[in-house]
Amino acid sequence: MAITLINPDGLPAVDVYQQVAIATGTRLVFIAGQVAWNAPADLAAQVEEAYLNVGTALAAAGGTFADVTRLTFYVVDWTPDQMPALLEGITRATTKLGTTATPPATLIGVAALDVPEHLVEIEATAVLD
Repeated sequence: MAITLINPDGLPAVDVYQQVAIATGTRLVFIAGQVAWNAPADLAAQVEEAYLNVGTALAAAGGTFADVTRLTFYVVDWTPDQMPALLEGITRATTKLGTTATPPATLIGVAALDVPEHLVEIEATAVLD
């Protein structure tokens, strides 16, 4: 495996991601922000579909979530009370994908995305052997 995920001493251990990804592979994969084109205006549903789309893109490159070094979530009009819906969508997607990978992640609140119907966009970086 090309990726080792760790939570170094001195940094908080977060339940949903690791603080550091150490990559030793030779091929970088950059996945454009994925959105939910078919999900309703529900954050959990859109997170699930967008996350599954990232999985599809990874598979096309020959990878899985075990190869991901970083995820970035862009959420429209983010407030902390949306966290349960975000986590629900991630949990549903990771269950379907059969993954427990928790790569470093960043969540950025934004005013809008490409179309008004999209509530979340997820981009990923991976390293493959």
